Amino acid sequence: MTDTVLDAAAVPELLRRGELTVRARLEDASNATLYCVATLDGVSLPCVWKPVAGERPLWDFPDGTLAGREVAAYEVSEALGWNIVPTTVFREGPYGAGMCQLWIDHKRADDEPEPVAILPAVDPGPAWKPIAHVVVPDEQGKEQPALLVHAAGDVLQRIAVFDAVINNADRKGGHLLPGPAGHVYGIDHGICFHVEDKLRTLLWGWAGEPLPASARAALTSLAEELHGALGVRLGKLITPDEVEATRERVRVLLAEGRLPKPDGRRHVIPWPPI
Repeated sequence: MTDTVLDAAAVPELLRRGELTVRARLEDASNATLYCVATLDGVSLPCVWKPVAGERPLWDFPDGTLAGREVAAYEVSEALGWNIVPTTVFREGPYGAGMCQLWIDHKRADDEPEPVAILPAVDPGPAWKPIAHVVVPDEQGKEQPALLVHAAGDVLQRIAVFDAVINNADRKGGHLLPGPAGHVYGIDHGICFHVEDKLRTLLWGWAGEPLPASARAALTSLAEELHGALGVRLGKLITPDEVEATRERVRVLLAEGRLPKPDGRRHVIPWPPI
């Protein structure tokens, strides 16, 4: 691949029009997920390719819609201005139509904490938000109590707000990718935007807490865009009812001024959590 540094504005066009060369399949993914290289005019970028033909049917999401939901999540991320979802486009490629997403390949430094961790069952301190009590085996294989926690910084709080907007049904720890300078990316948004409440996430640390001023400002702008050009673009990726449900979730977040809390009537942490 070339060492050419691309302007950020050129990345969507390269992913949209570049020739895709399949290099490998990611075997841990539940749907067909291919590691590819997109090449256009001698410039190449690594990317993830998820063809619609490789999607596994789900009982609660219409068949063949997961790729569109991934692109819709990127559109919302961009409208919020938080750069949560790597650049994602819908296009034709190997095995038909699908979604193409920029590959994130950041090697975490030793002093960079993971977004999610399992710690001893004591007060984790202000840097962490406890989520659940768990048990883990020690060196002798004996189960010991521990805490499942996530980082307490603003970066993950923005992702928690984002997930509430898109109704993310699968925010596992493995779907949070550390990036440069403490940034965290969110990936795997194929089961989002359902009209029913399906929020399942590890990021419950701010449940019921007031929205920060920066989030309120971003949501206010998003609400306007959802009634304009953004709403039109989403309408090509998800159903009209799902677009309207997204508008309603944003309205409720702004009206209540708080992050949602679990309702206690269903499982709200995805499995496996990490």
